[in-house]
Amino acid sequence: MNHNLKENKKNAIEFYRMSYDGNPSKAVKLYVGNKYIQHNPVVGDGIQAFIEYFEKMAKEYPNKSIEFVRAVAEDNLVALHTHQRWPGNEEYVTMDFFRFDEKGKIIEHWDSIQQIPEKSANGNSMY
Repeated sequence: MNHNLKENKKNAIEFYRMSYDGNPSKAVKLYVGNKYIQHNPVVGDGIQAFIEYFEKMAKEYPNKSIEFVRAVAEDNLVALHTHQRWPGNEEYVTMDFFRFDEKGKIIEHWDSIQQIPEKSANGNSMY
């Protein structure tokens, strides 16, 4: 199965940005397939649960921001490495993985999130 890795990376970033910025319904319409399998334990499974979660986040945290640090694609997967800033000066590093179907639509998601500590034992950044 051939996957357009460049297009999948672009679509994963736009899907995430649009959802994060408060328009998950449009993001789903443009970038998600017929099903959406969610592995984040605080978000319900499926398309409607995803939309409801991101609409709630937009209302509760309107001043959050996200920076896409890197995107890596292989086969039908895209990994995004992001820097998120939340109200209260909280900063997080996230890694999100998206699986695409044969039509180039997102159908599955995994993620990991870690608050960026004030100090690092190794002196290296999280990016």
